[in-house]
Order: sequence, then structure tokens, then C-alpha cells
Amino acid sequence: MSPPTTNLQQESGLWSLVHAERAALAADLADLNDQQWATPSLCTGFTVRQVLAHLTAGASLNPVRWMAGVIRCRFDFDKQVAMRLAEQLGPTPTETLAGFRRVVTSTTKPPLPTAAMLGETIVHAEDIRRPLGIRRDYPIATLSRLANYYQGSDLVVLAKGRIVGLRLLASDGPFATGSGPLVSGSTLALIMAMTGRVIYCDELDGDGAATLRARCTTP
Repeated sequence: MSPPTTNLQQESGLWSLVHAERAALAADLADLNDQQWATPSLCTGFTVRQVLAHLTAGASLNPVRWMAGVIRCRFDFDKQVAMRLAEQLGPTPTETLAGFRRVVTSTTKPPLPTAAMLGETIVHAEDIRRPLGIRRDYPIATLSRLANYYQGSDLVVLAKGRIVGLRLLASDGPFATGSGPLVSGSTLALIMAMTGRVIYCDELDGDGAATLRARCTTP
């Protein structure tokens, strides 16, 4: 009989996935030109370059620094995001990318579950890749693990609440959750729709797809 998996082993496994996804994103962005860096991302109001700086910020903030920033910004979390992004942007895209490369193997994080850091990495990577026309063949085991996290969490981003009363079924992996009208599609499309990216709803089928789309477009 194999020994039971410890929490430490689970955390280590999650961090290895985070690091792999960061490394893959850094490689994908190595040869961007200035126009590509300035491309609007799927995050409203943020360019591709700004989203990457946001990812660097998230990998650079421990709980103490995060709370200090929250207090400094008087609990305005959007203001804190903007402040930390500006800290990591750098004067040129080259330096923005270099800063991100420095945190590829970081295990520093705000007071969030490690699974949330995996979510931030993959979802924001898609926020960057999709407008640039870059496709990544994500490991299905990684995506399935993340989908299972989001179906039970509203931390950082509304996900669990967005899929209430719907049955989600992945067409390319084992992920399935919920009950009600069916929403089916790739695991990646389900993740991105769960986190509010309406463009991915075009890739979903089923009687519940229109409901999920409407929830993605409602603040």
C-alpha cells in the first residue's frame, strides 16, 4: 500500500504546476514586438504587458507586504492591484518580461491557496495568449485540477457562484460538476467561462450555455 499523500506533498505538486505554466508563458512571450506588448488583453483596461506585470506582482507579495499594501490603499483592492502592477512594469517590455522570468520559480504568494495561484497563472496567461493568437496545449491533468478548484471557490474571482444550477461536463477530460442544464466544452473553455471570460462561451454547447454566457456578461 502506498503511503498517504501529505499536505506538503500536495502543495509541492501544485507549485510545480504553477512553475511549469509560468515558464511556458515566459517562453511564449520571448519574441513579442512593441505592438504585441501593447495589445489589449482579455482583462478590461489592461494590455498584455500590464497583465504580465500583474502576474509578477502576485508572485512577489507575501502576506505581510500584501496587507501593508491593502492598508496603504485604504482597503481599495483595485488601487492595490494598480499600485503593485506599476511597481513591476519596468520602463520597457524587455524589463517587464525579465521581471516575470525572475519569479518563475517563486513560491511567494499573498494569503491565498496555492490552487488560486495556479488559477491566476493559467487564467491570466489565457488573457494574454488569446488576443495574441497564441495557443498552448495545457496538460489535461493540470486543467482538471484547476477546474475542480474553481467549481468550489469564489476566492479572488467569482466562479462557484457563476455556475450555480448548471451541470458542467468537459469534452476532453474527466471534469464534471453540478446539476441542471448542461454546459459542455473543453476543460479550458469551461475554466475561462467560470472565471467570466465571455469569449470562451462561444466554444461551449448545451442547454445551459446561454445562461452561463449571460452570467459572464453581468458584473
